Amino acid sequence: MPSETRSPLLKAFGGVVRRARHDRGFTLKDLATASGLSQRFLSLVEAGSGNPSLTNLCALAGALGTTPTALLSEALPVVDRPLPVALVGLRGAGKSTVGRRSAERLGIAFVELDALVEAKAGMSLPEIFATHGEPYYRRLEHAALLDILRRPEACIVATGGGIVTHQESAALLRNRFKTIWLRATPEDHWARVVAEQGDRRPVEARPDAMGELRVLWRTRMPLYAQAHHTIDTSRTGVDAAVAELASLAAPSSHGHGNDPIAPIPADG
Repeated sequence: MPSETRSPLLKAFGGVVRRARHDRGFTLKDLATASGLSQRFLSLVEAGSGNPSLTNLCALAGALGTTPTALLSEALPVVDRPLPVALVGLRGAGKSTVGRRSAERLGIAFVELDALVEAKAGMSLPEIFATHGEPYYRRLEHAALLDILRRPEACIVATGGGIVTHQESAALLRNRFKTIWLRATPEDHWARVVAEQGDRRPVEARPDAMGELRVLWRTRMPLYAQAHHTIDTSRTGVDAAVAELASLAAPSSHGHGNDPIAPIPADG
């Protein structure tokens, strides 16, 4: 097919597949073997002239260690619309406090992602986990992110601490949101959860909870560090963190937050 008549979506998708293959150190032959698709077809896909079926898309995503949603999210067409801002970090990072105050300063919406999940499920988070388990929670969490992307207005979203461990949601955050890691020391995380929120369950249920928190902090730090920006709330304090976040979250701010965003269809 002549390059000038190629679908822009297929062309963009081909580039995504090629980058993903290179990132994993795969040759075209490696990808063909892993996916069960022919090298010729894969070369057409990467050139932007191959249109994979849903079945082939799933096979391709599986071979690349990702998901169809993650692959497509980088290739969808864009419109002129500010990226929503997503705050990531462990519990006690200040996502609710700093996020809400920054949103109020900017006059934009503040959204607690877990509140949307609870509304979808019609039950509280503890009930969701007890009744349906974490996989169900993650599916609702991902669906809630898609709901946010359908909103026309700018907003700041406080996400749950473990969202970065879910492949599809993490990819959606990287590609469709301006992500900001609210970083804090393990000690500050601990103090805010126990002292400020009055929640002593971590102490009572697990004697070595502080040690577990430090391990969790070290484990997730590389995932949080993939955010587009970082605000160290232990260093800045709340007021300065609010001011810095408001500057980064302003719809007219430069950088990643001024990039356009693809519309998400109503059916997800």
